[in-house]
Amino acid sequence: MTNGSNPRAGAAPLNRVERRKAQTRKKLINAARAMLADDTAPQASVQEITEAADVGFGSFYNHFSSKPELFEAAVADVLDELGELLDQLSVDVEDPALSFAQSLRLTLRLCRGRPEISAVLIRHGMNYMESQQGLAPRALRDIRAGMAAGRFRAADPRLARAAVAGALLATLQLALTDPDLVDDSACDQLAEQMLRMLGTPYDEAHALAYAPLPVAELPEPE
Repeated sequence: MTNGSNPRAGAAPLNRVERRKAQTRKKLINAARAMLADDTAPQASVQEITEAADVGFGSFYNHFSSKPELFEAAVADVLDELGELLDQLSVDVEDPALSFAQSLRLTLRLCRGRPEISAVLIRHGMNYMESQQGLAPRALRDIRAGMAAGRFRAADPRLARAAVAGALLATLQLALTDPDLVDDSACDQLAEQMLRMLGTPYDEAHALAYAPLPVAELPEPE
């Protein structure tokens, strides 16, 4: 597996003005993420967004041309945050079936611990299933790798990804409405079921779904 690329790797350090601009943009995105999570984004005004972000009203248009552009960036930020962490954790995993199971189990656990992220994914994740960034391309990559290695049954990988995405989002919804139901064991059960759906034998699917996991923690919003 390959690591997620860092667009600023090897780049010159940001100067003071660039750092301030980056901080303002991040504040706007974090405010938008919170609004997406609590479903107040559709009616939010630019004034309300900048107040929530604690930045000047004029700063908004230095970074985004419209509210839809900001909210698209906020969803992409959530997806990329998860995807990059999963890439870092799976860099030494050679078995694509194990990588798939590990990514699914970690995604569920991480989102359970951050309800804001779960809410964003539930409300907007399906619209980004064909996105070229975030979780979608990584899931497709792992499914294709599993099929190429003979670990998964040959099928249309995009249809397989759609089935996995639906199960993931439905489970995250359950985690919000019935937190006691979706514990770590439930996350592992879902991974086992998805592995079986992809053609992994029962015993092997069970072993992969309950294998030890690396320690994973998302950074707290700035």
